[in-house]
Amino acid sequence: MTDHPLGTFLRRFLLEEVRRDRNLSVHTQRSYRDTFRLFLRFLQSEHRLDPDVLSVEQLDADKVRGFLAHLEAARACGAATRNQRLAALRSLFRFIAEQEPALVSHAAAVRRIHFRRVAAPDVAYLDKKEIDALIEVPDRQTLHGRRDHALLLFLYNSGARVSEAIGVTLGALALDAPATVRLLGKGRKERRCPLWPQTARVLRALIAEQQPEHAPTSFLFLNARRRPLTRFGVHSLIERCAARAAAIQPSLRDKRVSPHTIRHTTAVHLLRAGVDINTIRGWLGHVSLETTNRYAEIDMEMKAKALETCAASVGVPATKRRASWQRDRQLMAFLTSL
Repeated sequence: MTDHPLGTFLRRFLLEEVRRDRNLSVHTQRSYRDTFRLFLRFLQSEHRLDPDVLSVEQLDADKVRGFLAHLEAARACGAATRNQRLAALRSLFRFIAEQEPALVSHAAAVRRIHFRRVAAPDVAYLDKKEIDALIEVPDRQTLHGRRDHALLLFLYNSGARVSEAIGVTLGALALDAPATVRLLGKGRKERRCPLWPQTARVLRALIAEQQPEHAPTSFLFLNARRRPLTRFGVHSLIERCAARAAAIQPSLRDKRVSPHTIRHTTAVHLLRAGVDINTIRGWLGHVSLETTNRYAEIDMEMKAKALETCAASVGVPATKRRASWQRDRQLMAFLTSL
């Protein structure tokens, strides 16, 4: 039987499946690319296999397991990184099985390799006083300070990922009531997010001062060279603001504040405000509701208050219990989120 060149399938997988058909984000495409580069280097160094003439038949499940062990031992990768690399390889072999029926059983052996169990990461978020202190830190007497204030307010309002925020163009904004912004999320999926009147006013003033020409393709948040802010620039900005805000809110000294911390904060505060979990999922652009459900799990303060309310009703006449229940919107929001 003729062997099947791996290179043919790999090129088609990256160009057709990943980029064209699934339309995955640039970051995901790079993650897949890096996985295959590491895998091919491992095969070359450990098994003396030339990537240019490698066949699919030469890649069995044992070699994949050896590669995963190499990641953990030689590169000190954790279980989450191991799982990420394995997911890319399993996707490749699924594609191979779909394209070539003769390789179905061969690919199935690789796809049966299990992911490692990974503990759910802690979700850090800020209390209302902490996020307010962070947003108020920038010096609004300067243009950069007004931009920083607008960016922090926008991140808190929208819950946007940092890549989504720096990619916002003027054409994606609708600042007349009701104000909204169009965000381009993972998998290039678009969603609209409502903006508070305060956020709309701040953004309108920033645009008038920074970009009076209002070109629809111009980016909203610019650096000193009038280029779009970078991910690193936003991370650095938030770290500096958090360090200064800690003087006002000392509890911030014990927290590592990042753009994703603000995103978590938005989700938790929406939940506390009584917004249903499915609306929050759409607000944040989560594909799975399970991802959003984490916020219901980590918000122990809400659950504790709900339990206190229930305990306080013991021994109260039935008519008063009904009135208290009807007034307790926070408890109803908690029960809805379960």
